[in-house]
Amino acid sequence: MNRYEAKTVEEAMELACEDKQVTKEELNYFVVEEKPGGLFGLGAKAIIEAYCTKDIEDFIFNYIKEYFDNINMGCEIIVESNEDGFDVKLNADNNAVIIGKAGQTLQAITNVVKGAASSNFKKHINLLIDVNNYKEERYEKLKAMVGRIAKTVQKTKVAARLGQMSNDERKIIHQHLSTFSNIKTESEGEGNNRRLKIIYDSKKVN
Repeated sequence: MNRYEAKTVEEAMELACEDKQVTKEELNYFVVEEKPGGLFGLGAKAIIEAYCTKDIEDFIFNYIKEYFDNINMGCEIIVESNEDGFDVKLNADNNAVIIGKAGQTLQAITNVVKGAASSNFKKHINLLIDVNNYKEERYEKLKAMVGRIAKTVQKTKVAARLGQMSNDERKIIHQHLSTFSNIKTESEGEGNNRRLKIIYDSKKVN
């Protein structure tokens, strides 16, 4: 983040907005120091750290680029913001290595980048990294699979537990099954042992 100093926080914000070419509504900032002035405002000082969405996009892009530069692997990187956070699309010289077994390497990379961005900007940064549409294709396969399981639960009224999945995959399944009548989902366990449970609910009618 960049620092801006002026006599007041408001003036410091104006400097940041002018520098980043954004409105005050688009600016995020923290007050680092605020010192009221004496007579006629002499000695007044305000320092803020400020950033905007473009700064987060640039940080994510540069962080990932440095990673691939360090391992000498060419990679196309596209970072876009959305309502929930940021979408990152990668297409590398060896996508299979980045994805890893069952997407575990990709999830690890996502967690590292998310942690670095959140730490740098002092707030939770939500992002999803996809490699050559791997995630989108996996989402569709997961939705088809849990759809079949949900229909079985509707018929038998016997709950079913799903295997290990990442946070974003569990979220997709929650959203998908929310459209099913007589079906609800619950999360069980903590950390790596967290699982989804598909439950029959006679009161839920869509």
